[in-house]
This record gives sequence, structure tokens and C-alpha cells, in this order.
Amino acid sequence: MPTCTDPSPRSVVEALRGDRGTRPRADLTSASGLRLILEDGIFALLHNVLPATPIVLRASSLRQLGPSTDISESAHARVRGILVNHVLRLLSVGAAITDPFEDALRAWRLEVESGELLDFVERLQADDLARLATDVTAHSVTLMRSLGPVNHYWLPRSAMRATQMLCGGSVILRDVIDLMVGTTVGEFASVALFDVTTSPLGEGAERALRYHALVQTLRSGVVPLRTSCFSTATAEMWSLDVDGELLTRSADEVLCALANITSHA
Repeated sequence: MPTCTDPSPRSVVEALRGDRGTRPRADLTSASGLRLILEDGIFALLHNVLPATPIVLRASSLRQLGPSTDISESAHARVRGILVNHVLRLLSVGAAITDPFEDALRAWRLEVESGELLDFVERLQADDLARLATDVTAHSVTLMRSLGPVNHYWLPRSAMRATQMLCGGSVILRDVIDLMVGTTVGEFASVALFDVTTSPLGEGAERALRYHALVQTLRSGVVPLRTSCFSTATAEMWSLDVDGELLTRSADEVLCALANITSHA
């Protein structure tokens, strides 16, 4: 189970980075074994008949395994999540935020000129827009109070996208890390992965944490130090130290998600 971290009295970022003196040596060998587990498992599931269209898995594919009462897919919740994520991106580069909703909305509009969710915002009546602004501001304030300063020496990178092709591109793993700090170059594990959600944490979030670590390992060839998630709904943080057991479990969960998809195809 994840380590539940109270962001007080130290900041979320301090908890994310942890104690430098206790970091394990960088693991440069596990990635190849994980890829082999996934390749063999995929071939067994597909019965060596590769699909004409690649099967794409994302962190959301892992969050939704099994029964779920998740209501976070409403347009309001999705927009809230996008805007709070933009607040995180602004904070990670030291930007001063005076109005979380307007600052995040402005940053989003600069990034995306059009789209279904942006159109949703543009069509909102004044009362609904005010409710959205209040909601986004409340979640953003929770994040700003808890996050703490992000030192530029930690090499913060936001909205980090990763793509891994398996079985000749028959299966594609896609991922986005909200915030990544640390480096893959060095004697000791340093990379910490950080995800922000505006929903309460649950089993789906834990699977997503493992998935982030798995994809990062496959992408870089180096096992990350830690994978964490912070809920702006509850101010709760879950953090997992990454090891071989966690990564193997995530590989099994990826194969389970793939089996669910192929069984309904």
C-alpha cells in the first residue's frame, strides 16, 4: 500500500525528494526484463495474431480496472483537472499566481487554441463559469499551500509525455507525468514522479502510480526513485518507493488491462 504522507509540516516537494542519504543505487538492468515480461505476455494474449490497429493503453486504462464509481469524467471535472495541472506547471517554474483560475485558463488557451473542453468553457453561462472558477481556485489553493518551492537544481519538467511501443507497435503505452524532478544520470536513483488529481485517492490512483513508474523505466532504462500522487480534494499524498516488485506488479496490471480490452474486442 502507498505511504500516506501528510504535507505538514514539510512540503510535498520535500516529501517527494526524500532523504538523499537513503537513496538506492541506480537500477540500470530491470528495464530489459520488464520489457520481456510484457512482450511475452502480449504475444500470449494476442495468440501471435497482431491487431491491424495498435492497442493504446494509458494511465486511465489502469485507473478504471474493475468496478468503479469514478465520476471524474464529467466535463466540469475534466476542465478542473486541466486547469489545476496548469497551476502546477506555473508553480514548477516559479511563476507568481495571483488568480489561479484566470492564470491557468490563460496558460491553457495559449497552449490549446480550440477543442471540445475549451469550447465547453466558452459556452458556460456566468453562474456556471463562476462555480467552475470557485472550484478551480479551491483546489489550486490546496495545491499551492502544500507543494512548496520547486528548486530549479532539481531539473523540474512538467507535462512529460512518454510513448513505448511493444510487439512491433501492436501495443502502445502512453503516459503523461504531471511533474518530474531529478536525473537519470548518476550513481544513485534520483528521479521522482509526481501526479496531481482533483479526485480523492483510491485503488485506481495506486495502479496509476505504478504505471507511471513502469513507463518511465521502459522509456529511460533507469528505475525511478519514487512515484507519488497528491489529491487536491483531500490534501492527501500517496508515495511509493519504486522497486522490482512494484514494477513487476505494474507489468501484470498492464497485461490485465490489455486482456480486458481484447476480451471485449
